[in-house]
Amino acid sequence: MAMYDGDGAGAGGQGFFVPPEEAPHQRTFMQWPVNRRVHPDPVFLERTQKTIAAIANTIAEFEPVTMLAAAADHARARRWLSESVALWDVPTDDLWCRDAGPIFVVDGAGALAVRHIQFNGWGRKQSHKRDARIAGAVADRLGLPLLPSGLFGEAGGVEQDGHGLLMAHESSWVIDNRNPGLTRAEVEARLLAAYGAERMIWSEGVRGMDITDYHIDSLARFTGPGRVLINLPDDPDPQDPFHHAALDTHDTLVAAGLEIDVIPEPEERRVDDVDFVASYANYYACNGGIITAEFGDDEADSLAVDALSRHYPDREIVTLNVDPLGEMGGGIHCATQQMPQG
Repeated sequence: MAMYDGDGAGAGGQGFFVPPEEAPHQRTFMQWPVNRRVHPDPVFLERTQKTIAAIANTIAEFEPVTMLAAAADHARARRWLSESVALWDVPTDDLWCRDAGPIFVVDGAGALAVRHIQFNGWGRKQSHKRDARIAGAVADRLGLPLLPSGLFGEAGGVEQDGHGLLMAHESSWVIDNRNPGLTRAEVEARLLAAYGAERMIWSEGVRGMDITDYHIDSLARFTGPGRVLINLPDDPDPQDPFHHAALDTHDTLVAAGLEIDVIPEPEERRVDDVDFVASYANYYACNGGIITAEFGDDEADSLAVDALSRHYPDREIVTLNVDPLGEMGGGIHCATQQMPQG
């Protein structure tokens, strides 16, 4: 990992910021899952690969998509990817490009760089030898500066509105398996510098009960300056730590003066598993489109589409069955990473 230089920006890093996700993109990056230590069941791995291909093919109808994969994996990936999806020889382990992929920043002149928050397998919980190198490999291929942040972590653990505000769960950042010895204030200063933001809203989250330590992008998302869409259970279980934490995050955001729109979690799902992540908030905003999950609950699926249509009235809302990602604890946003126009 590049050395942190103390100002949070790294050499040449001043003036860079992460634009809002809904700002125009050059392309979307994704990762091809292959690691058999991570995915020992070949049948489930194939289902997952087909799901990743379906997401990539759908996004490619709106903007260019680049799939990262080792050259040896290109032939298999091409079986399911449309010809409009480019393949780059960047070796991967798993599919979570939001967490392992490059975080693109721009400056006032439109110059691009890659901000480096070092991925370490969600606190060394998963094999990640290849994924740990992806951000640097993409920066090298694009000829962009790689700007250190002084942090270990994942972009799925922090949300930005692109206008100076961040929100995150402490559980994903102020934790010894990512940033040992750093206080919350120190982590906050580095995140603000990394994203070019001015203010941060924290809530507690949940430690040690899922691989991400409760990434916020499966719960709440900025849809504009100071505006949040949050996915909450209609009938919270007081014994469920994630329900408790979700309500705490909601109350914290309300107290911070943000505009909050609540959508319900689905009650009827194709996958009946307590660990299944059924998040409508884990959508992806691409050029002209919103790509989101449907879970087989007609009423809840429809309410989610209605909410996304309110927040993104000029975009086409496309729903996909991405159940394999939910079975692994993630969703469409987790599998994508945008490259802004600059």
